[in-house]
Amino acid sequence: MKGTSSHKAANTLRDLPVGSHAKVTSVNGNGRISKRLMEMGVVPGADVRVVKAAPFGDPIEVVVRGYNLAMRCTEAESVEVVPV
Repeated sequence: MKGTSSHKAANTLRDLPVGSHAKVTSVNGNGRISKRLMEMGVVPGADVRVVKAAPFGDPIEVVVRGYNLAMRCTEAESVEVVPV
């Protein structure tokens, strides 16, 4: 259950502000999306950094495992992270 506390912590990759770092804790979603993300190196334990976002916030660009990856916000929502 999602809390309503005043402390806003990023839970998914989509919630991270540009320039922040995080560690992937899990990849959720339907089989096709999660499989595609994991094939690109977005796996639990991987470090990610949000580089930039398009003018309306979608897509976002992240660096994972040393390469830049653009993903839609719907894909980023399926990646749970912990800010580091």
